[in-house]
Amino acid sequence: MEEKVVFNSEDVSNNKAMGILSYIGILVLIPIFAAKDSQYARFHANQGLVLFIAEIALNIIVRIISAILSYSIGGALLVGVLSLAVGILSLIFLILGIVNACSGEAKKLPLIGGITILK
Repeated sequence: MEEKVVFNSEDVSNNKAMGILSYIGILVLIPIFAAKDSQYARFHANQGLVLFIAEIALNIIVRIISAILSYSIGGALLVGVLSLAVGILSLIFLILGIVNACSGEAKKLPLIGGITILK
């Protein structure tokens, strides 16, 4: 079941833009430092930071696999498919996060949303 957190409506309306920025790669740093007092922005900043770190980790793994399999034709195809899958999955999570932030909802992202880095 999807876990949903409820925040103060004023906090949500004042910090939707920060919530949106949280999912756009390195821009996650803006809400982390600029909206420290907003629980809503912190929630989305945490989700965005976890997504950003997961994207980096998955891309490193794909690069390692690429280095190992780079000399075979089948390996190159596999790396291409893995790279595409990581990109599509990242895009889906990015869109889900932005839609949640725009609609004022605090839903955790699938698979990685339970990880807490920022409190």
